[in-house]
Amino acid sequence: MDIFIQQLINGLTLGSVYAVVALGYTMVYGIIQLINFAHGELVMVGAMVAFSLIGVLLPMGLHPMVIVVVATLCAIPVCMALGYAMERLAYRPLRRAPRLAPLITAIGVSIILQHLALLVWTRNNLAFPQVIKTQSYAIGGATITNVQIAIMAMSVVMMAGLALLVYRTRLGTAMRATAQNAQVAGLMGIDINRMIAATFVIGAALAAVAGVMVGSYYGIAHYQMGTLLGLKAFSAAVLGGIGNLPGAMLGGLLLGVVEALGAGYIGDLTGDVFGSNYQDVFAFLVLIAVLVFRPSGLLGERVGDRA
Repeated sequence: MDIFIQQLINGLTLGSVYAVVALGYTMVYGIIQLINFAHGELVMVGAMVAFSLIGVLLPMGLHPMVIVVVATLCAIPVCMALGYAMERLAYRPLRRAPRLAPLITAIGVSIILQHLALLVWTRNNLAFPQVIKTQSYAIGGATITNVQIAIMAMSVVMMAGLALLVYRTRLGTAMRATAQNAQVAGLMGIDINRMIAATFVIGAALAAVAGVMVGSYYGIAHYQMGTLLGLKAFSAAVLGGIGNLPGAMLGGLLLGVVEALGAGYIGDLTGDVFGSNYQDVFAFLVLIAVLVFRPSGLLGERVGDRA
């Protein structure tokens, strides 16, 4: 039972990060039917920018929480600018092209961002500064840290904020109208290009925060860290229902829990010989199972009509 509770805590922490990243995938797909495979690299850039800024701010003797907040607030506009440039320069010219063209372009943008990060931050694993002292709390024979609590709480706040933005504001209404039918929305006076760019920018902001979360949780940043994380978040979006915001949240949490429970119990049965090594397999086994038995996802795929 202790193992179950501990792995459940670990899974919810990991799933919270997956859910935040998956929201970026599902928002973009919902509005223009594009799988933005470069979204994981925005997470990486957010972590790297925060890493550099924390290294600059640490010697100043500021409060640890102030350092993390300032680093995150600086990483967000960098990723937002990258997200806007990505949409404006790489995807907008291909909006009416065959669907394979923007998909390949997304993979190309991902590779470009990886190698730009390689030039700036080198290929080495970077020790992400642990500026906040980790404190552990006992829960039913398991332990939870203040970092895990902060990650889950911040994820809930961001997911709730995004839901309010999409379903309770004029901007969100315009975005949903664009996703439903872009041509009709344009006839109603909505700036389609602006709505699509806003979707990329908002998703990039979420990715920046997720990058800081991942770096703080694992203590490591690397120029390829966004690749596997992006694929898992995409799996989470498909699991919940691509294009469906509640589905992305649910899919991320479920994927994190399944991955943690699977790795924990297999590791316990085999003396931790296979658990950690096969942890990543569970995410893609879930993806394959969903695609085979329920291609629309748990909550159903939500896409707009096309005139």
